[in-house]
Amino acid sequence: MAAENTLLCAKTCILKELNNLFIELTEKNCNQHCKQCYINFPINKNVKDFISIDKIKEALSDTENEKINCIYLTGAEPMTHPDFNSILRLCLEKTNVCICTNGSFINEKKARFLKKVENESEYSIIFQLPLNHYNEIKNDDIRSRGSFRQVIHAVKYLNKYDFNIILCITNFYKESKKQLISEFIKIFENMNIKFDNKNFKINEWWEPVNNIEILEKNSQKLDCQNSRILTSKGIYACTFLANDYRGRMGTDFSNYSKKVQLETSFCLNCLKNKEQMFAIDKNLFKD
Repeated sequence: MAAENTLLCAKTCILKELNNLFIELTEKNCNQHCKQCYINFPINKNVKDFISIDKIKEALSDTENEKINCIYLTGAEPMTHPDFNSILRLCLEKTNVCICTNGSFINEKKARFLKKVENESEYSIIFQLPLNHYNEIKNDDIRSRGSFRQVIHAVKYLNKYDFNIILCITNFYKESKKQLISEFIKIFENMNIKFDNKNFKINEWWEPVNNIEILEKNSQKLDCQNSRILTSKGIYACTFLANDYRGRMGTDFSNYSKKVQLETSFCLNCLKNKEQMFAIDKNLFKD
């Protein structure tokens, strides 16, 4: 019986190839505490739990022979890391980088600087920004006050400097993808920004499961089939299971497990989602 009072018939998922390396720059440090976030934040918002650059360097060395298409800088809020710029440059020496941020640190000066950093590399910087609804009130009701406008402003500046942008939409209100994308496109058309389907990543709303369900493995691609996440505590199967003992794969990439049991409600939600929940389309990267 799992912690969520759900009976799960666990299946094994095997890592086929390590194509996506997620790096959790901080587990608990974030300048926003959104209502729908799966992270259990402490009362104290100023947790200093940043991963060390040495640990990242070690991971990049250990994965030198892996076919990594993209490194994802994630968190909580990765741009709170005091050495964020150095880490970004370090990762861009190896491959493309996707910054998973709430957008609050992005202004024109920062976007201009990050374009300079990207131009120093042969690889791309992609930004993944969160929105939950095209209606500002509905969005902020399940995220945090002002988050909608922060993302809109971030998109404006990032678009000005020609970055690839992904809007990660958690479908809390269970609307059709066609409706969600159509309404968001209208918003950005009014800003003279052209978006299409490739700029949107829509995931089903994550929620703990309270009824009895059996996990049946299907043919869809799961993040844990080609991804792992590095945290200050070790290697884990996916972002959902970062720092969760059920997803622990090892201490470092010199010797880590390629198998994970799909035994949590997070796994059930990933199985129900029609696409990978965290990895993005590699066609967004430079040729």
